[in-house]
Amino acid sequence: MAQDTFFHKKTTLNAGGKLIDLSTPKVMGIINITPDSFYAGSRKPGVDEALQQAEKMLADGAAFLDIGAYSSRPNAEDISIAEETERLLPAVEAIVTAFPDAVLSIDTFRARVAEAAIKAGAHIINDISGGTLDEGMFATVVRLQVPYILMHMKGTPQTMNQLAQYDDVFTEELDYFVSRYQQLKQLGVHDVIIDPGFGFAKKNEHNYTLMNRLQDFDILGLPTLVGISRKRMIYGLLDTTAAEALNGTTVLNTIGLMKGANILRVHDVKEAMEAVKIWEMVNSSKTF
Repeated sequence: MAQDTFFHKKTTLNAGGKLIDLSTPKVMGIINITPDSFYAGSRKPGVDEALQQAEKMLADGAAFLDIGAYSSRPNAEDISIAEETERLLPAVEAIVTAFPDAVLSIDTFRARVAEAAIKAGAHIINDISGGTLDEGMFATVVRLQVPYILMHMKGTPQTMNQLAQYDDVFTEELDYFVSRYQQLKQLGVHDVIIDPGFGFAKKNEHNYTLMNRLQDFDILGLPTLVGISRKRMIYGLLDTTAAEALNGTTVLNTIGLMKGANILRVHDVKEAMEAVKIWEMVNSSKTF
């Protein structure tokens, strides 16, 4: 098993008093409260649409719902903090009311947006910038004492494509995670999850190098999130579209599981759960 490494890897997460066991991989469903996310099927700009998506994803087995109101696709429009908050909070409040046991992650790089959402009932902050785009983010995470998803990205969604240059992408990311995690640890953050940031300031060769070496991040002792669902690294390679990338997504998610991924962040929860169940059976100690 990929997770049976020399390094002790943290596999529990305290989200709003709920202790979540990540030794069995979990699935995080994506709900975009946006009109312009890269995959049209993920756009749920209305509260009713978001509620329907939340209900379906939870029924399909999602352990987390990741809710975002700022599109981070390349060259996305840079909306204001006020607009992001106004899009996000009604959906968060409605989902918290309808599904009080659901564990909600908030996809934002802005501390004020994150804090408002956590106060509205969310549990986790998922920051694509790893605190680099808002100097107040780490202090906010400490004050709120919530789990923090630390992703690697260069620049902003508007500039990242021009910054996809590395001498050694894995080593650069590892150094980044060591540095950022040390800061978080010294500040008193207890639950950190790392995300290699597939597709964020990465060319295809960088994305696939990181996937190939995913298990090597276990040296950090932290849970790993893989977010490759329907991305260009799949449909660009296969010469299809995001709408046609479900099969490729399932294949790559399965490879991620084999290399130690603890959380799969996906648009299609049912198919990801099937991959997890099959992976579990392959890795079980049962004999027939």
